[in-house]
Amino acid sequence: MDSAANSSSNISCVEIGDSPISDLLMSVYILAFIFGLLFNLLTLCPVWHQVKQDSVLGIFLLSLSISDLFYIITLPLWINYYLNDHNWTLPPETCSVAGFFYYSNMYISIYLLCCISVDRSLLVCYPLHFKIHRTSRYAWVQSAVIYILVVVLHIVILINDNLKDAHDDENNRDRCYETYPMTYYVAIFNMARVAIGFLLPLGVLTVSYWKILATVDKSPGLNPQAKRKVRLLSYGVIGIFSVCFAPYHIMLLIRSVVYFRADDHSPEGSYCKFEQDMHFAFSCTLALSSLNCVVDPVLYVLVSNGVRDKMRLCLKVKQKSTPEEGGLTPLKENSSNLI
Repeated sequence: MDSAANSSSNISCVEIGDSPISDLLMSVYILAFIFGLLFNLLTLCPVWHQVKQDSVLGIFLLSLSISDLFYIITLPLWINYYLNDHNWTLPPETCSVAGFFYYSNMYISIYLLCCISVDRSLLVCYPLHFKIHRTSRYAWVQSAVIYILVVVLHIVILINDNLKDAHDDENNRDRCYETYPMTYYVAIFNMARVAIGFLLPLGVLTVSYWKILATVDKSPGLNPQAKRKVRLLSYGVIGIFSVCFAPYHIMLLIRSVVYFRADDHSPEGSYCKFEQDMHFAFSCTLALSSLNCVVDPVLYVLVSNGVRDKMRLCLKVKQKSTPEEGGLTPLKENSSNLI
């Protein structure tokens, strides 16, 4: 993870004392837990109905929801951490489990959003050639590959993780992945994580939505409602990347670059002073990334018609519906089966 280091230098390198910052971060995680759980559960049933109709986008959104829900159930661990002013009072293994679900959810979400972006781009730009290959199996296979690769990678990291690096027991302080300074190998790993886990998907997303937005207005086969959905989905995914993922990875990149450029990594050196100054900002980017589980369900709302009707249907309340009301179901043929 990004905070493995020599535990004996934790307190002397970066002092993490009692402060209102912990309360602020705890509040963010509480809100993420409440609204993330609420929004994902509310949209889970309608999305599942679309999955049963072999909706490709519905399968991707369901995969997002499952990952988010696994992460959400670990949020009380982080809430407890900040409630105790950055002290992990629970068994050390729970810190590793919380970190595993945090990072797994982040990169599963990033790559699923990439899949959604590429799927939209191919469907809008090459509808006739792509439609015959766009099946539910195509979406399930992509989702499964992403889950397997990300989970296996983080299991390997978890097995090889040194718990003493995550828990500063010698100084009577239990920090969960907040040990400083980082080591050379952790800095290398962070650079690779930024490149493969963020910059590469960001490039794919940028190209995909550039092609989408350049094509959608000129497409005679899309009705105004379909074009509006494409734009909303595009802006929604771009917004998630910009707010939830970009700040964390930019800060992670800056920290790693400063580590390599610093000549003095001692507790009194320039590197530790930098880490001390940036600790609050970096903690805030971690909190922002947790909001991913809140905004992912918004993607469903952005591309769905009759959301309230679907909710009532899932609650088994009698409600009239028409074929056109299926938000994630295929549109009419002249809309290029956009959803």
